[in-house]
Amino acid sequence: MDNQQSTLLKGVFAMMACAFLWSTAGLFIKVIDWNPFLIAGMRSLIAFCFLLTIVRTVNLTWSWPLLGAALANAATMLLFITANKTTTAANAILLQYLAPVFTAVFSVYFLKEKIRREQVAALFLTIVGMFLLFMDKLSTGQMFGNLLALTSAFTFSLMFIFTRMMKEGDPLQSLMASHAVTAVISLTVALFLPLPVFTPNAVASILALGVLQIGLASVFFSYGIKRVPAISANMIALIEPVFNPVWVFLVLGEAPTGNTLLGGALIIGSVMGASLISGWRNSRV
Repeated sequence: MDNQQSTLLKGVFAMMACAFLWSTAGLFIKVIDWNPFLIAGMRSLIAFCFLLTIVRTVNLTWSWPLLGAALANAATMLLFITANKTTTAANAILLQYLAPVFTAVFSVYFLKEKIRREQVAALFLTIVGMFLLFMDKLSTGQMFGNLLALTSAFTFSLMFIFTRMMKEGDPLQSLMASHAVTAVISLTVALFLPLPVFTPNAVASILALGVLQIGLASVFFSYGIKRVPAISANMIALIEPVFNPVWVFLVLGEAPTGNTLLGGALIIGSVMGASLISGWRNSRV
């Protein structure tokens, strides 16, 4: 295996680790009986402090990509939280994870990245897998909430595009900036909402959300996005909802349905297959 192929595979595994950590959100959020804005604000505040201990200092070299990535990530977190309150969770997740469709278009025009045949095939199969994964839980929902979730897909894809633009910069700095923005906005809104009840389980869960679910995930994301094309990175992120039934099974003992298993297998298989083929292509260049 040559260096180029090795670098790509390291990036793929980093993005998979990021998706795995992202998937723990539902597990920890269920324990916290707080309003969504307080959860989002505290989570981002803890993540910012965690990342600050890693990078030691905030060294923002302002640029349009950095500003765009920070605002896109902040908007995605806030939109997704609001969407979850105004439509079903399944609708919100499914609509947000249409983001690779936007990323495929944006990466061609803004990043000049070529879309390979295996990526197109994987994109189609992952979308089919997502529908199978949530088929039993989908409903018409509320139009406003569905539109918010779809908008979060747009901003989610922009986060990948803007972060990918910073090949020579430090994506971790933009993620820190986005968590700072999210914390300020969410905690300001939370001030006007009912006071929360702080329990040991809630405190432990919010710490896990900040440190692991988005803090450590940000480290893996910033490493992977510099080594993997934007469309591939966004498709790998689709592995996140595949882990959710796993957490439900481990914690609640609910066995996944046949559609869930088939959808998950399609997503993981197509993403891994496309990544391996892309790695093989790069090794021949």
